[in-house]
Amino acid sequence: MDKEKIIVIDFGGQYNQLVARRVRECHVYCEIYSYKTDLEKIKEMAPRGIILTGGPNSVYEKNAASCSEELFHLGIPVLGLCYGAQLMMHLLGGSVCKAPVREYGRIEVTVDQSSLLFGDVSEKTICWMSHNDYIEKAAPGFRTIAQTADCPVAAAECVEQNLYAIQFHPEVLHTTEGKKMLHNFVYDVCHCSGDWKMDAFVENTIQEIREKVGSGKVLCALSGGVDSSVAAVLLAKAVGDQLTCVFVDHGLLRKDEGDQVEAVFGPEGPYNLKFIRVNAQERFYSKLAGVEEPERKRKIIGEEFIRVFEEEAKKIGTVDFLVQGTIYPDVVESGLGGESAVIKSHHNVGGLPDYVDFKEIIEPLRNLFKDEVRKAGLELGIPDYLVYRQPFPGPGLGIRIIGEVTAEKVKIVQEADAIYREEIANAGLDRSIGQYFAALTNMRSVGVMGDERTYDYAVALRAVNTIDFMTAEAAEIPWEVLGKVANRIVNEVKHVNRVFYDCTGKPPATIEFE
Repeated sequence: MDKEKIIVIDFGGQYNQLVARRVRECHVYCEIYSYKTDLEKIKEMAPRGIILTGGPNSVYEKNAASCSEELFHLGIPVLGLCYGAQLMMHLLGGSVCKAPVREYGRIEVTVDQSSLLFGDVSEKTICWMSHNDYIEKAAPGFRTIAQTADCPVAAAECVEQNLYAIQFHPEVLHTTEGKKMLHNFVYDVCHCSGDWKMDAFVENTIQEIREKVGSGKVLCALSGGVDSSVAAVLLAKAVGDQLTCVFVDHGLLRKDEGDQVEAVFGPEGPYNLKFIRVNAQERFYSKLAGVEEPERKRKIIGEEFIRVFEEEAKKIGTVDFLVQGTIYPDVVESGLGGESAVIKSHHNVGGLPDYVDFKEIIEPLRNLFKDEVRKAGLELGIPDYLVYRQPFPGPGLGIRIIGEVTAEKVKIVQEADAIYREEIANAGLDRSIGQYFAALTNMRSVGVMGDERTYDYAVALRAVNTIDFMTAEAAEIPWEVLGKVANRIVNEVKHVNRVFYDCTGKPPATIEFE
């Protein structure tokens, strides 16, 4: 994995996680680093290529995000995207200024097909533009290899130094041949071999875990979700009976989920794991009483998780490692994977208490996106119905209940969510929607049921289509399905008299409600 790597230098743009995702789709390993990363560290990583991302600044402004000019003289191929392209031109002697005509959205770009970057790309291709500034004049030694009606330098290259700059965003799906352009960069310019494949990842990770753990004992935080399930099976294959899986039923799970998890991973399940179930519902409800702020709820749930694990570890004896199902979006959205703003704290990465009674935390999926986690699960032989289970956050229903969490509210959202998932499956939509769930809003309103006036809660239904869970669009569910779900919820779930459907994408919203 370390032998062949592309690194993404993050300047704070909204699409930056997609850049890494698209490179990985080319079977080349890729990681994101802040533009503040020390140049010596970049040299030590010896990447095959470097990609500079978009960003919200203007390169000519005082205190704009920047990098050392030396980056372009390391002998490593560099591809600048949008802001990254402008920064390359600005630092190397070109001219960047306010564009007379701002370009935003799908724009036809004419490309020079003789460039390695545009090999097998149509001469006129649709690309996604998003810029107020433009490259007025390319830097010395560069030639223009793409233009639009309003952008004279839509792309430029200096072949002698393996430097490429493109004004548009190849990483978004709106750029119809963007993936082909990134493929050309990593293979034809960086000469990568494409060794980032899931069978190799699984095999290498198992070996790395064995070497790290040695004869130590391992405790796995098992929630029953996709991420922790894949992590548990990965560890079981690596260290066998040195692993103990602790499943904490915090009372914030989906309907009947505690029993379902035990049926799969418990003593009667197929994996022959050491399995401990801790029923801690009242303990969590007590800690969450009166707490309404989302970040406080996340941190309370995360800290209580760790306290429970520590207690179970002491019962087991000496435990050296704790395993968690942290994945790459958790890392990035917690502000640890680049220059992106903190979107949410996550109990796996951002909300751990200062003191944790383990030698080390193992996160075998930390560098994988959600769809890559599923591929790893299939590679490990985990059944489809588990691998494609609906994603479920570590804090559980605690972040699908707006405001204070109570046992009564948990019951409401469990019942509503079960109805929603049942009807989505009945309609044959369960495998075509990226994620869907019911959440309980903190809004109460007047309704009429029978001859009585009610003052009850509103349930919000969420469904999104997404590949990488970094961006998402609201799913267009047929009205008859939504109508049936809403009708069943208000008739079958006590204390609910309204049902809403959330039509918001990510961004500006997150997929979860809190």
